[in-house]
Amino acid sequence: MKRKLIAGILVTLIAAGGFMAWKAFGPAVQSPAGKYFYIKTGSDYASVKQNLLDEHIISGDALFNFIARRLGYPQSVKPGRYAIKNGMSLVTLIRMLRSGDQSPVNLVVNKWRTTADMINYLAKNFECTSASLQAYFGNKDSMAMFNLDSNTIMTAVIPNTYSLFWNSSPSKIFRKLYNEQDKFWTPERKQKAAAHNLSPIQVYTLASIVEEETNEEEDKGKIASVYLNRMETGMKLGADPTVKFALKDFGLKRILNKHLTIESPFNTYLHSGLPPGPICTASPKTIDAVLNAPVTDYLYFVAQPNLTGYSNFASTYEQHLQYARRYQVWIDSFLRAKAAKQP
Repeated sequence: MKRKLIAGILVTLIAAGGFMAWKAFGPAVQSPAGKYFYIKTGSDYASVKQNLLDEHIISGDALFNFIARRLGYPQSVKPGRYAIKNGMSLVTLIRMLRSGDQSPVNLVVNKWRTTADMINYLAKNFECTSASLQAYFGNKDSMAMFNLDSNTIMTAVIPNTYSLFWNSSPSKIFRKLYNEQDKFWTPERKQKAAAHNLSPIQVYTLASIVEEETNEEEDKGKIASVYLNRMETGMKLGADPTVKFALKDFGLKRILNKHLTIESPFNTYLHSGLPPGPICTASPKTIDAVLNAPVTDYLYFVAQPNLTGYSNFASTYEQHLQYARRYQVWIDSFLRAKAAKQP
């Protein structure tokens, strides 16, 4: 009888031990709705555990506490963005959090027009706040370290996809961007810029104007040649996109005479030469289009009729006026036809 009792106790203990092991090493974790679990900088063990419970990633804290203490996690909380998979074991979860094995964020840079655009994007995708980002980018000393100022900050941003940790500081994020653009400006590209009597910052600024002028790769080099020729001859650039930037009205469809008088160093109808900085991020292809701009005698360009996306280029003002009249006749007809279709 006594042996049976002991045997029964042993079986129960073994079963209990097996159950505990299964709970510890078996599937016990539920993935949150967003698939990621975020730990803010400065969080302690208690807040991390409570958040795991609140997001229903773990169903209870007794076994979680038991394992976490034995793995030394309460003293090793690390901030970050962690990918949580359905069916993870508690041991796997805790080891991942303890080691700080977080999932990086893909910082996708397409087109930003202003520093505010960059700040808004970063604040939505990283832990740093708008206020901390504004404080960093608005600090003259911070930007002076990179030989940049409030107008030229965006020249450090080459559109691409960058991998960074969610809890990266503003300075670390910008350092990543700056280092990548530093690699972009190879000796060959710098040499081509010098051949145009331009610095890399000036090339980027000109490329940003070309970026706003057209989406057609075939026209980018020719448009760049127009502006290079205008600078060479002492003409003002007279670039419509710079007026939009000066007005901060990026939805403006047509530039009218009243818009051309806006007082701003970015208004290239009023001020000679390039504006003090870019009017948007410039893609690598557009920068290279400027660097490799063909030698032309073009001084003017205007959109082709029929919404082709391409432009007609002219060397003389008389020729340009002919192209401009054709476009004006077409656009007036197009707008009338469009208005007639509206109820």
